[in-house]
Amino acid sequence: MRIVEYDNHNVYSYGSLTPVDFASVASVVTIGSFDGVHKGHRMIIARMVARAESRSLRSVVVTFEPHPRRVLNASLSASPGLLTTLDEKIDLLRGERVDLLFVVRFTEEFASRSSEDFIRNVLVRLLGAKSIIVGYDHGFGRNRSGSGKTLESLGGELGFDVEVIDEVLIGHEHFSSTRIRKLLENGMIAEANEFLGSPYMISGTVIEGEQRGREIGFPTVNLQLSDPDKLLPRAGVYLARTEVNGSSFMAMMNVGVRPTVSSDGIKTVEAHILRYSGNLYGSFLCFNLLSFIREEKKFSSFEELKIQLEKDKKAVELYC
Repeated sequence: MRIVEYDNHNVYSYGSLTPVDFASVASVVTIGSFDGVHKGHRMIIARMVARAESRSLRSVVVTFEPHPRRVLNASLSASPGLLTTLDEKIDLLRGERVDLLFVVRFTEEFASRSSEDFIRNVLVRLLGAKSIIVGYDHGFGRNRSGSGKTLESLGGELGFDVEVIDEVLIGHEHFSSTRIRKLLENGMIAEANEFLGSPYMISGTVIEGEQRGREIGFPTVNLQLSDPDKLLPRAGVYLARTEVNGSSFMAMMNVGVRPTVSSDGIKTVEAHILRYSGNLYGSFLCFNLLSFIREEKKFSSFEELKIQLEKDKKAVELYC
């Protein structure tokens, strides 16, 4: 999967400011934030890829970074609660057989563009859209004025066809990022993972902590999240899996304020990786959350905490 970025003026290679030669190629395109890349998103993307392959066209996912809510609601203090950072989104999309990921740098300037301008000058002129597939509730352009109907009204003139995918249900429930956020906020990891289609991811860089875990025989890696707007699930201890140097390890992850060892009330993420020893400072790790073990609580002593951590470890080992 090729990845490029578009800043409203130029196309760049992903992760750099190096402009690239970018030719219009006949494509099948889908557009969206795709936060979480959940099962509903994947059905749309799979439909787009299948159509591209059947017509020998390029398959293109157009997404936005940062999430439009962060720009349009910049005055609000509440975090948008992202299910996926851009890197996590890219990792998930690599498994969907997409030819091109087109990352639009979402700014106030870009947000001011009309939906028709976006269709004409980005989807058709720049990307070569011959077919566009979107979800039933998709909106784009200034004030989200663009919709499937907008696309259909311009398709004949600009030479592309349009398919609007109907609402997708799982167990009679609507697929939505909002629904998944609520599940995560309640610690319902297994249920959230069912909607996502893969384990919920938390990623970041390992930073130095207070080493309290090491003192009681449970050394932890402390994560600095790669995006401060990443949604963290309900405070508690989780069964997780991570990969270090190509090898997979189970872990017990704590998300919360660590009330036994800290009183600052700051929410942190740390994990004890089973059967691993070594210095991981500066490493970028991604943890897949598999299930909720227990709520976070304040213990009366480090010894009581250690006893509970031994129980948590046994719960993880049962999964191994």
